[in-house]
Formats: sequence, C-alpha cells, structure tokens
Amino acid sequence: MNETSLHAAAARGDVVRIEKLLSEGVLIDARDHTGATALLVATHGNQIAAAKALIDAGADVNAKDNINDSAYLYAGARGHLEILKMMLSHGADLKSTNRYGGTALIPAAERGHVETVRTLIEAGVDVDHINRLDWTALLEAIILGNGGEQHQRIVELLVKAGADINLADGKGETPLQHARSRGYAAIEKILVAAGAR
Repeated sequence: MNETSLHAAAARGDVVRIEKLLSEGVLIDARDHTGATALLVATHGNQIAAAKALIDAGADVNAKDNINDSAYLYAGARGHLEILKMMLSHGADLKSTNRYGGTALIPAAERGHVETVRTLIEAGVDVDHINRLDWTALLEAIILGNGGEQHQRIVELLVKAGADINLADGKGETPLQHARSRGYAAIEKILVAAGAR
C-alpha cells in the first residue's frame, strides 16, 4: 500500500480519503521523502479538517521532519491558530524546539501572529526561552518585527506574561536598545513603562 497517498489526501484536505486510508491500515505517522508526516503536510496547507481527522485518529503532533519541524511547531510559526489549538489539547510538547533551537513562540512573535502568541503564552510556553541566535521571543519581535501594531501588541503580551525585559542578546544588547536603535517609539514606551533598562 502506498503510504504517500495519505500525504496527498492530507495536502488536498480530503477527509473522506484520509479516513478510508486509515481504516485500511495505512500508518498514520508514515514519512514522505522530507520526513514529514501526513499531519505536517496538512498543517503546511492549513487544511483544518484534514488536520483534525488525523489528530483525532492519533497522529503524533510532535513528529519532526528532516529539518526538525513538527506539525505543532509549524502551526505556531505560521499562525495556523485552529490547528495549533487542536494540537495543544492533544499533547503538543511545549518545550519542543525547531532547527534554530526556538520554541513555537519565538517565530510566532517574530511574524506578528498576535493570537498565536497569546495562545502559546496561555498554554505555558517559556516566554524567556533563548534560541541558537541568543534571542528570546521578545528580542525576535523587536529585531525581526516591523515595529507596527501587531508587534507592539506582542511586546505587550510578552511583558504582561512576565518576560524578562532586560534579557540581552548574545552581544549584550537589550530589547530596549534594539527598539531605540530601530526607532520603534511605541515599543520603547511599553518597555520603559515596564522598567526596561
């Protein structure tokens, strides 16, 4: 039996086909040539119904592909909120890290996914986790963000969640220094109000 037919069905969001293949005994966590499971393929396409069918059938939300991405990490990074919420209630490993050594919260903060950041904070992801670039979610929101409203809201959420506002990067630059050097006045104001140095 061709295991990749499950991946194809997941990519198309074909729930009927997914359920049929699983009932025929196709391995739910079989890998394709990239190491991806069908659930990761469904998540790539934000195929919510397909992801739900796979998760409900017991797919591993933490299974990683060849570049160390899991369906859970990808959903967080891309802001696929509905899929992410399903995964959080089905055993997502909050300590799991991507190829940059970052949790799902860090790329979510960088990319301006406000509701995803809120959801991950509420789920209990470590707000001060430091990735291989020596950056936290707060640093990434400032360094790689655009200083706009979404990133301002993310900085506020991280500050409210108790993120260490003075935790510097590998070169010793603090979030406040990064905000100032980029001219992000609104973010600077949030940080100063919270006691940033």
